[in-house]
Amino acid sequence: GSEGSTLMSYFSKNQIQALKPKITFSTLRDLQCPVLQSNDLQGKPEESCSTEELFEWLGAVLNQVSLDNKSSSFLSTYCCPEPNTVVEKAFLCTITGFIIPEKIIQLLEQLCCYFGEPKLAYWLTLTVHGFADSPVSWRENEHGFHKGGENLYNFVIFRNLDYWLQMAVGTHDDCPP
Repeated sequence: GSEGSTLMSYFSKNQIQALKPKITFSTLRDLQCPVLQSNDLQGKPEESCSTEELFEWLGAVLNQVSLDNKSSSFLSTYCCPEPNTVVEKAFLCTITGFIIPEKIIQLLEQLCCYFGEPKLAYWLTLTVHGFADSPVSWRENEHGFHKGGENLYNFVIFRNLDYWLQMAVGTHDDCPP
């Protein structure tokens, strides 16, 4: 009836707006970055940082936490792991919305093109967060919120196209496949 068609037009108008991802760009200047070696997951003193150190650093950068270890900071005394290097310019792009896996693969492919000329970046990352209150997590199993609703994975891609894949899930969730 007419009620059904009114509902359909309401949802089609509003869903189009809801599904359009929001994109924000920012440039981080003089950013301290961990030194990474694609074949060294554990890191080596004075040579490279480990995957865990990178993951922690990335969390600080994505949440715009200062990396200068000031004792006067009430938020964080975190500092970039050693060894590190200062990158003059780093680009941070955040896409918020409902993004299908095919689009994520497309994004990865486009990011890899960044290693073409000029070869400025040694590595780059792509982090995909599931919604904290998503009803399902990995393997279509129920997702437990508990404390933080962790539900994410992170690609670290190197210039030689080696990559690391890091995954994080909540305490009571099924591990990823």
